[in-house]
Amino acid sequence: MNDTNWIDAALLAARPQAVGALLRYFRNLDTAEEAFQEACLRALKSWGKNGPPRDPTAWLIFVGRNSAIDVVRRQARQQPLPPEELLSDLEDAETAIVEKIDGSDYRDDILRLLFICCHPELPPTQQIPLALRIVSGLSVRQIARAFLVGESAMEQRITRAKSRIGAGEIPFETPGPIERAERLAAVAAMVYLIFNEGYSTGSTEAQARSPLCDEAIRLSRLLLRIFPTEPEIMGLTALLLLQSARSDARFDADGSVILLENQDRDLWNRSMINEGLALIDKAMRHRAPGPYQIQAAIAALHARAKRAEDTDWAEIDLLYAALERLTPSPVITLNRAVAVAKVRGPSEALALIEPLEERLSGYFHFFGVKGGLLMKIGRTSEAREAFNRAISLANTAAEAAHIRMHLDRLAQD
Repeated sequence: MNDTNWIDAALLAARPQAVGALLRYFRNLDTAEEAFQEACLRALKSWGKNGPPRDPTAWLIFVGRNSAIDVVRRQARQQPLPPEELLSDLEDAETAIVEKIDGSDYRDDILRLLFICCHPELPPTQQIPLALRIVSGLSVRQIARAFLVGESAMEQRITRAKSRIGAGEIPFETPGPIERAERLAAVAAMVYLIFNEGYSTGSTEAQARSPLCDEAIRLSRLLLRIFPTEPEIMGLTALLLLQSARSDARFDADGSVILLENQDRDLWNRSMINEGLALIDKAMRHRAPGPYQIQAAIAALHARAKRAEDTDWAEIDLLYAALERLTPSPVITLNRAVAVAKVRGPSEALALIEPLEERLSGYFHFFGVKGGLLMKIGRTSEAREAFNRAISLANTAAEAAHIRMHLDRLAQD
């Protein structure tokens, strides 16, 4: 990893907590973001030369806070920010910052920031995108892709949400237990989307984006400490752990995608799997199933199968059917079709997904699945057309390469 890469990774990992702390200090989203960006610029200059500070997050908070204060001072024609050499030598100041962070209301400014972004006075269509932008620093393009909407529409959502908070319509005070419980679903959804943004990458991006997965798991565990008896948070944490456990087996040496059924299961992280299985078993004992628990139960069936052929696809089909009833979605139906193909054949699976084409016309995975099903029943020309459409919609080079492999196979037949 070159100097720029390790600094970028450190800044990405530190962003949520740093922005959360800066927001607590200044109570203004724009000020917090600008202060963090200024701290990042100073880090790029300083860390490459001097190496990382003892606590990068505390360093960024300290420098960002003083940078924002300096803006106010300059506007008032007062003293400027101290020179770089003084800022770089944080010593006891850094420790004090860390202690202040640990002593905050949630013992974690990230979670407090999440609850602000997910305030019920903000429409749900704005809550999660705002949190993804502010907490995780995802680009508007990345967030729009996660929601299957255009960039301009997503930009408007985020701008409107920031405007409402900036105008003082959304309070910065720490919400009480009742308010926290009401916002929990939105916060959990945001954590899940952060994980997906880190997990849904090509092999060349995986190392750079893995902090998002780690951050999502950390946040989910934090939620579980605050809501220790909430089965859906148990399910969410289990789901993230079980999915993340497969990371090392998802790509081959050339960076090509390896499908779940072809992965080397010896590369799966058994420690994470065991933790995830224990959590989902505990959640299910509450007998209050929810979407995250069902998804985690599906992941658990894959994790418990020693070989791909041992997978209980019939049970997975039933679980997806239950998930469809709870949260109807064309993507869930598309996922269910994979299980249906295993249990009842590709023709029935194809019939299940064909009505979804209009709604998923811009979705890479739809055309990848459709092409695979058509190929299995011998409709070669239609399969080729679907695969070509999938390539045009691929989000990563690895996705496109995987589909081209299928096209090469069709050409040989």
